[in-house]
Amino acid sequence: MSHPFRFGVTTANIRSHTDWITKARKIEELGYSTLLIPDRVSSGLFAPFTALAVAAEATTTLRVGSYVFSNDYRHPVILAREAASLDMLSNGRFELGLGAGVSGQEFQQMGIPYASAGTRVERLGESIKLIKQLFTQETVNFSGKHYAVSNLKGQIPPAQTPHLPILVAGAGERMLKLAAREANIIAIGSKVGRGGVDPTDPPLEQKLAWIREAAGERFSELELSQTIYNIEISDSKAAPSSELGWAFAGKQSLSTEQAVEQLLEARDRYGFSYLQIYEGQVENFAPVVARLAGK
Repeated sequence: MSHPFRFGVTTANIRSHTDWITKARKIEELGYSTLLIPDRVSSGLFAPFTALAVAAEATTTLRVGSYVFSNDYRHPVILAREAASLDMLSNGRFELGLGAGVSGQEFQQMGIPYASAGTRVERLGESIKLIKQLFTQETVNFSGKHYAVSNLKGQIPPAQTPHLPILVAGAGERMLKLAAREANIIAIGSKVGRGGVDPTDPPLEQKLAWIREAAGERFSELELSQTIYNIEISDSKAAPSSELGWAFAGKQSLSTEQAVEQLLEARDRYGFSYLQIYEGQVENFAPVVARLAGK
């Protein structure tokens, strides 16, 4: 059975407190499910936890999420405490998005070793296991290759049970299989280089096969996610805004009806039900959200 459609908005720009509150409320009013912030330190972006907490306080139903935290930037105990606090204070509206880190330059700028992809994925796997224990157990003892926790007590329980949703984003086999085993939501991406999508990037069918293989019986429970930054709705009352410099390959200009049909087909064929747009699409894409959200 397919999951119902929901739509998230990825934003990377905050001009002021008033602007941020207005933006969050508009996104909620137009029927979007989630407001998402990336975790990048070299782009002048606001810190996700602080910004998301303010957005959650200004809204009533809008979910908030990280898209995604770079695992190696924080110890999992600290990350779990922050995530559980935000989930409790937002009345269970936080989604914890995690990734293995994609910017070697940022690591270098901060003086953090940028380990091999295999090591970063391995660390992320341990981190997720530890975070889940911190969310669900009163006392945690954990001994892994990369993290060790001894007799840790007093963690803040998240509002959502058994724990708040965990989204893992990835494009390669190791990441997608890890996500299939441990995550609730999988954001399936593409391997991207300086010139765009890497020609060695496996086809989507292969990525789904890896997920299905690793997930086993829990595959039907997984929510599959994908960005659709390249779609412009031609008959919408509002044009998409490119003022923030967002530019995407493979741009598609579709009518509302064409977009609805395309997204329904993609859900039937691949299972994608949680779709992210960028902030410049918010009003332009609203007619599609009105047609599909929750269905």
